[in-house]
Parts: sequence; C-alpha cells; structure tokens
Amino acid sequence: MEALIAKETDDFIGQCVNMASDILKMPARQMWIDYDKEADVLYMSFRKPQRATETVELNNDMLLRKDGERIVGLTILNASIHNQ
Repeated sequence: MEALIAKETDDFIGQCVNMASDILKMPARQMWIDYDKEADVLYMSFRKPQRATETVELNNDMLLRKDGERIVGLTILNASIHNQ
C-alpha cells in the first residue's frame, strides 16, 4: 500500500513540475486557476480582481476576458475534452 501511495505522490509531483515549466513560459506573472468539475469549466485569471470590460468568444469553447488591450482571463468550456 505504501508503494502505491509513493507512486501516486511521485506521479502527482511529476505532473506539477511539468505544469510549472509550462507556466513559467507564460508572460503572466500571477495566475489563479479554478475548475468547476460539475460544469466542466476551467477559469484562468491573470489579475485579481479580474474586472474584465470585454469578453471575446474565440470559438465555441473559449472566452477571452480583456480589460482594454490587456488579457485578464480565459474561460475554457468543456475543459476535459481539451486535455486529450
């Protein structure tokens, strides 16, 4: 049982490290991420409070949130299908 927990912990840490390397490539220095599993919606905010003045629909599943020219957030609908 302990070996299984250790493997799950190692896998989790590996996933976090992989995600961190991708996050560090982004221009945003702060990021808040919330996932609503029931609605399958991922919310990414690059400024708190977000205070978007405009929402741009990029396609059927992505909404870009802007304040003037500055991107302040991204909403991904049906997020689980984008993880494939």
